[in-house]
Amino acid sequence: MNLVKSKQRVSDHGEVFTPAWMVEAMLDLVKGETERIDSRFLEPACGSGNFLVQILRRKLAAVELKYGKSDFERSHYALLGLMCLYGIELLPDNIVECRANMLEIFSEYLQLDETDDLYRAAFYVLSQNLVHGDAMTMRTQEALPITFAEWAYLGKGRFQRRDFRLDVLTGSSAFSSEGSLFAQLGKHEIFTPTKTYPPMVVNELATSVQEAPA
Repeated sequence: MNLVKSKQRVSDHGEVFTPAWMVEAMLDLVKGETERIDSRFLEPACGSGNFLVQILRRKLAAVELKYGKSDFERSHYALLGLMCLYGIELLPDNIVECRANMLEIFSEYLQLDETDDLYRAAFYVLSQNLVHGDAMTMRTQEALPITFAEWAYLGKGRFQRRDFRLDVLTGSSAFSSEGSLFAQLGKHEIFTPTKTYPPMVVNELATSVQEAPA
C-alpha cells in the first residue's frame, strides 16, 4: 500500500497512512479489546480504514469462534461488532473508501449481496458511525456537532440505539477530575443521550438506508 496519496495532501493535511505491520503491532497492545465483540473503538482520523478494518476482522473472528454454529446469532453479533466501530475523517474521498472497505469485509464474511437486509443495515450503520468531519472541532462537514450512535444488542434480533454528542462525551475526563465541581456526580446525571430510539430489528435498520448521508 502506498502510504502517501500525494505530496500536496501531506502538505495540506499531514496525511500519511499507517503501514499494515504497524497497525497490527499497535492493535496487539490491546489485543483482548480488539477481540471483544462489543468493545468500542473510535479512530479520529480514520483515513480509508487501516485500523478499523483490522479491528473488524478480529471482531468477526471472535464472532465465528463463539457463534459460528448459529447463522442467526452469527449474523447479529457480526453486526454488533460493526456497530461498535467509529471513525471521523476530514477528506471526502477517504471517508467514502473507509465505509466501502468496512462494508466489503462485513459482507464477505456473511456472504451478502446488496439486496440483503443485513447488507443494507450495515450500510446504514456505517453511514452513522463513520463521519465526514473534523475531530479537532468536533463538527461535521456541515458544521454541525458530531453525534455518534451507541448501539446495543438486546438479544432476539433487536438492537437499541442512543445518540450522544462527541463534544459532551469527551468532556467526561474534565467532569470526573479530582476537584471538579462535577466530580461527585454520577455519569447518568451528566451524560444523557440527545435521542433514544425504539428497539429495531435488521429489516428496520435496512429501511433506514434512504436516510443515510451521501
